[in-house]
Amino acid sequence: MRFTPLIVTGAAALLLSACAAKEEVAMAPPPPGAVPGSTAADRDGDGIIDGYYTADGIYHPNQPAYTPPPPPPPTRIGEKG
Repeated sequence: MRFTPLIVTGAAALLLSACAAKEEVAMAPPPPGAVPGSTAADRDGDGIIDGYYTADGIYHPNQPAYTPPPPPPPTRIGEKG
């Protein structure tokens, strides 16, 4: 059995892999309500992030989303009002 073709093939693959471009992975921004540099926490185990732990071990709960008030009812002024 000759190992020369295997060695040449392996060396060629090694040389070509050294020229491969490194792909940079972009990190996703933290979700709304996250504290930068923190770890997500799911305290009740329902699969939804409830808050975050900072590096010093303090738990910060997520604030509920603010919902705007409903629009005012239409006025009764006009042709059919």
